[in-house]
Amino acid sequence: MVKTRLRDFIVTEDDWIFAVADYFHPNGIRSILRYVPDKNGDRELNGIRYRKYDFNDAFKFMRENRPSWVNDVHIVPKNKLKKVLYPDERIPELVKTNKKVASIVETLDEAGIPRDKMGVTGSLLPGLQKDESDIDFIVYGSSWFDARDAIYQAKSKGGSIEEISEDMWLKIYNKRVPDIPFDEFKLHEKRKGNRGMVDGTYFDLLFVRDWSQIYQPLQRGEDTKRMKIEAPVTNSEFAFDNPAVFEIDHETIDHVFSYTHTYAGQVVEGEIMEAQGIVEDLGDTKRLVIGTSREPKGEWIRSLTLLEKNGYI
Repeated sequence: MVKTRLRDFIVTEDDWIFAVADYFHPNGIRSILRYVPDKNGDRELNGIRYRKYDFNDAFKFMRENRPSWVNDVHIVPKNKLKKVLYPDERIPELVKTNKKVASIVETLDEAGIPRDKMGVTGSLLPGLQKDESDIDFIVYGSSWFDARDAIYQAKSKGGSIEEISEDMWLKIYNKRVPDIPFDEFKLHEKRKGNRGMVDGTYFDLLFVRDWSQIYQPLQRGEDTKRMKIEAPVTNSEFAFDNPAVFEIDHETIDHVFSYTHTYAGQVVEGEIMEAQGIVEDLGDTKRLVIGTSREPKGEWIRSLTLLEKNGYI
């Protein structure tokens, strides 16, 4: 049986390349189309030119070419699978061929992070990166938090791992289009410590669950109403996952989920969260969902504790 999890890539028999978008795949591999062979594409792999598809264009392409595969994500039938690209299996080659990835790996080596807990996703995983491509670096499970601390410390030492420039913060903010002011966005992001630059290239340290942390699929409920809440966070173990999961102490809402990476890790355990999103009713429980669209308006997560500590409120 083929095993896949979040941020793996899959290649179909048509050489279409998808990013895996879930930990569970009951009716086919839940994923998002990323690359398709195209003679006019601007990327090349093994003599084949590819075109990269962003989120909206990917759905348009799939509706036109594989409408039966389109759901909330793209459902790739398992019998159409050619191979799986595993992020950790790319590390040995990239350490030899990519100086920027090698710098990140070396930093994590020094912190005692096992190599089998490291990986890359995004364009680096299939080998379709361009010179200006960002680095989407994965660390699996609880090792992620140690890796994040190592990156944070490395940025203060003045080596190849650098702090993000103001121009890059603005670029990230404009790309994410969050529904909070820029200064609040940057305050939260700098505290998280999972973004950086390596020799001038932006990288993101992404969390993916260890196999032992993959328990059961998320149940889907009914979207009901928009709601704004304030509540203490009681557990943020999976706050950097996708979706980001925050357990809270609230009379109505059990969990807050964020499907947008903007708010991953936004609040830590013991802090007071302010969040606005859509209430999802699962019958015996209710959760608040942030990121119900690609660029969600009127949906956000803020740490009131962090904002108050820094004089914003």
